[in-house]
Amino acid sequence: MKKTFAVLAVLALAALTGPSTAASPSLKPFERGSWREVLRAHAGRPTLIHFWGVTCGPCKIELPQLGKFMADHPEIDVVTISADLVPNLSTATQAMLDKAGLAGAENFIFNDGYAERLRFEVDPSWQGDIPRTMLVTRDGAIETIEGSAEISDLDKWSQAQVRPH
Repeated sequence: MKKTFAVLAVLALAALTGPSTAASPSLKPFERGSWREVLRAHAGRPTLIHFWGVTCGPCKIELPQLGKFMADHPEIDVVTISADLVPNLSTATQAMLDKAGLAGAENFIFNDGYAERLRFEVDPSWQGDIPRTMLVTRDGAIETIEGSAEISDLDKWSQAQVRPH
């Protein structure tokens, strides 16, 4: 009986501390007002903001490249926002970020049943296509890359951001 109880206790502890519960806390909810908060939090710093999704094929290829970009360019803030319309993908989202080397980025996940409202706050003309990368300069100018970003273009942009003005 004691042995059975001990095994159950260990299993319960593993369930509480396993990857599915440990993964979610680093994902911040992206909801109404989050876009303004992201821009405000990174004001004055060059920032790459990447919208992607677990169910997006090109995103799966691009994420590891962005992880390497982040490692190679510590002077650039990196923010990822999972814009999946499929609910309850936080565990898969975090697993993909971890595997891609993006766990250290500031990571969000859409947290509003009305995704169109979130996209409208980011860009009123955005229809929801992902991947989508937005490059924000120190002075707040934003350049948008629709579809997959070329890492060589991101490297050039990064070099331009760190040059003395």
